[in-house]
Amino acid sequence: MGCCTGRCSLVCLCALQLLSALERQIFDFLGFQWAPILGNFLHIIVVILGLFGTIQYRPRYIMVYTVWTALWVTWNVFIICFYLEVGGLSKDTDLMTFNISVHRSWWREHGPGCVRRVLPPSAHDMMDDYTYVSVTGCVVDFQYLEVIHSAVQILLSLVGFVYACYVISISMEEEDTFDFIGGLDAHSHYRDHVELKPVKPVEISNDIDSEMRLLDLS
Repeated sequence: MGCCTGRCSLVCLCALQLLSALERQIFDFLGFQWAPILGNFLHIIVVILGLFGTIQYRPRYIMVYTVWTALWVTWNVFIICFYLEVGGLSKDTDLMTFNISVHRSWWREHGPGCVRRVLPPSAHDMMDDYTYVSVTGCVVDFQYLEVIHSAVQILLSLVGFVYACYVISISMEEEDTFDFIGGLDAHSHYRDHVELKPVKPVEISNDIDSEMRLLDLS
């Protein structure tokens, strides 16, 4: 009963993680954030693997999901530190785009209440993409929206880690119990089979008696 409840909870949690990861992937694509895009892609694959393992009762797949949740929490903690500029990190660097472009988070210009104005470029700033954009009136700054997204991912991953460990432990206990009972049944069946095996009577051939009679007559 406990295993079924844990598996159902883990299935629902994996489905919720998939939805949240897909939502985040869409906005990271819009912002050309290549590092988060790659991370989200791997996360979606592993969550699908964990969902399949939970439904099909494959503990090994759930173990892979459990290990990944720990790595996913670490990655999202790094993202939070990046946008809050902790430890010398700067949200204005091109780290999230692998230094390929100068794009920033999509929420920087499209957050709640943000008013985006395109300014005329100056001659000495022709190569700066964001010199021409002015964003004002944002209710929540983009870095805090990214932090909220990462915090949600961390929360879901921690809960998923707990449920996954619970399902794995219950599954291992059930497998051990099944093997123990199955071993006893096999031993009992073998013993009963040996004890109840009928003994085949030995038939004595009459050829020897016939030969003895012939010798006596001679």
